[in-house]
Amino acid sequence: MKCATILGPLGLLVSAVSAVKVNPLPAPRNITWGSSGPIPIRNVNLRTSDSHGHNNALIQNAWDRTWSAIVDLQWVPAATEAPIPVFDPFPTGAGKTKRASAATAVRSVQLSVTDGDADLQHGVDESYTLEVTATSGSVKITAHTVWGALHAFTTLQQLIISDGKGNLIIEQPVKIQDAPLYAHRGVMVDTGRNFITVPKILEQIDGLALSKLNVLHWHLDDTQSWPMQIRSYPQMTKDAYSTREIYTEADMRRVIAYARARGVRVIPEVDMPSHSSSGWKQVDPNIVTCINSWWSNDDWSKHTAVEPNPGQLDIIYNKTYEVVGNVYKDLSAIFTDNWFHVGGDELQNNCFNFSTYITEWFAEDPSRTYNDLSQYWLDHALPIFRGTGGPKRRLMMWEDIFINTDAAHNVPKDIVLQSWNNGLTNIKNLTASGYDVIVSSSDFLYLDCGFAGFVTNDPRYDVMTNPGGDVTFNFGGNGGSWCAPYKSWQRIYDYDFTANLTAAEAKHVLGAEAPLWSEQVDDVTISSKMWPRAAALGEMLWSGNRDASGQKRTTQLTQRLLNFREYLVANGVMATNLVPKYCLQHPHACDLYYNQTAVSP
Repeated sequence: MKCATILGPLGLLVSAVSAVKVNPLPAPRNITWGSSGPIPIRNVNLRTSDSHGHNNALIQNAWDRTWSAIVDLQWVPAATEAPIPVFDPFPTGAGKTKRASAATAVRSVQLSVTDGDADLQHGVDESYTLEVTATSGSVKITAHTVWGALHAFTTLQQLIISDGKGNLIIEQPVKIQDAPLYAHRGVMVDTGRNFITVPKILEQIDGLALSKLNVLHWHLDDTQSWPMQIRSYPQMTKDAYSTREIYTEADMRRVIAYARARGVRVIPEVDMPSHSSSGWKQVDPNIVTCINSWWSNDDWSKHTAVEPNPGQLDIIYNKTYEVVGNVYKDLSAIFTDNWFHVGGDELQNNCFNFSTYITEWFAEDPSRTYNDLSQYWLDHALPIFRGTGGPKRRLMMWEDIFINTDAAHNVPKDIVLQSWNNGLTNIKNLTASGYDVIVSSSDFLYLDCGFAGFVTNDPRYDVMTNPGGDVTFNFGGNGGSWCAPYKSWQRIYDYDFTANLTAAEAKHVLGAEAPLWSEQVDDVTISSKMWPRAAALGEMLWSGNRDASGQKRTTQLTQRLLNFREYLVANGVMATNLVPKYCLQHPHACDLYYNQTAVSP
């Protein structure tokens, strides 16, 4: 087919965005558009040449969903992408859309999958190729696994649009070779601070799948509530917010199955030993410490929690480990992913001082430190965690357990550490120390930042001037937004989290997650705070944020993301608006600089 291409991310070929109305998001690693004109789309059937084993039904159901969405939406892109100002990649007219020529209508998808039985786990092959020619009458898709095939369907779903006259078309012949840069691409949803209903969780999974993000990190509980049913201890849900705000086993399995059908892994987290009060105390009040203390204090060392309400597992009390083991075993029987997140963040030493068991333990040997206490937790909890979930079980923990002043002495190198503080400094520290890392730097990726503080009775707001210049209030205060300002999609997309790493260190970065903590999030606000910003992360992790010359692609992403926001909403994901509609309809008219090199290389 006749093609018009320019160099794209990582030196791969990508056609000019001005040639068509819609380019898929995330941008494929290699996409080549033809120029012979639109290709009609008729009733398209899926035809497979291989056996997909136990995933046969999954593939067929995925295609049925894809085709239904295409037919039901009759998607018309919101705006045609215009050439970027001061840069025309085809000054002689190459690549400009020509009058439609006679093309054979597409009536089938020819799918070939090499390994139909590959499980959805970390590192599974997600690559695919997709090709549509003017004369083939079919879409040809090849993938190593069914999970790559699902991504191909998602791409095709974006490519097939309506011409506005009731006809479905693909605008030009197209060839795509695609695969993600990072195996772990996700978001974190917190259902402990506020309850999120199952339908709203499923909505987030829809957004993940459309964005080719493949991990839902489910922060199940926190000190404020315990929403999940546990067979061993049904009384734990007495600390749910209400009897209507509980996840049954069936609910959790429904979320997992819904996600798997869309190529999304669900990694559960039970945060411990910190952030632990609700639920645990219903089993045995001695399991937790400092729950009756006042959480805040002007003297930080006297705090018992970073936010209300306080509570941590008693590390020295023997029964703690019996209960932890039973809870972990019950949840491991529900969640099918090989990975399990076991917390480990924000230990408050003063909270431990309310425990008789811990204070006596310190008194037995005055040389003992809080580092020794953290090590005691690892030494007693890790055998429990490793003994459940099978030989492929891999544990995730927050970086605090290794990097904070009260960190453990010896954190095993096979634990994946999730980095959330100090940006590049902590990533460098962790990877240089030999740990695999999931990046969630709060300065770039925390989606809950910038909405002021949630704690009440805060006199710092009672001033007659804008406190914007008060760094301690806006960035370091317990009542202010500690991680302000708001992380825009541009801030997220421009984050080069492997900067200054050696090649060996960079290999330890397995991917990234954008956390959405729920102190100020519930069903009403979760989708608007998550989307479409998380989709910017999706593209960065899938195909990168730079072109072949090393220039940031932020400007080129703009119209893709604005159109994709409209597409998310059309698919039932209530993503927030980013710009006046004028900017959507007039590509690049709202760019701050006419000179597109303003975004630094």
